[in-house]
Amino acid sequence: MTVKNERADAIRWIQAQMADYGLTMEELAAAGCFDPPPPPLPPAVCYRNAEGLTWDGQGEMPAWLRRAVNAGQSAEFYRVG
Repeated sequence: MTVKNERADAIRWIQAQMADYGLTMEELAAAGCFDPPPPPLPPAVCYRNAEGLTWDGQGEMPAWLRRAVNAGQSAEFYRVG
């Protein structure tokens, strides 16, 4: 099945649901169906130092934590929670 056919099937299904439940476009809009999705939440902080610098554990280790680890400190020392 092509994307075009799948899309047409989805539209027909939505139209049938709207007809079955007596829904209008105005009611769907009032219910927030067409609102843009909320922005993603910022990543949770996993590591923090005494200066307040943070890292979420994603991507390359930041310089402040890399320096501490290279100096012999465990990264787990800076783990939050």
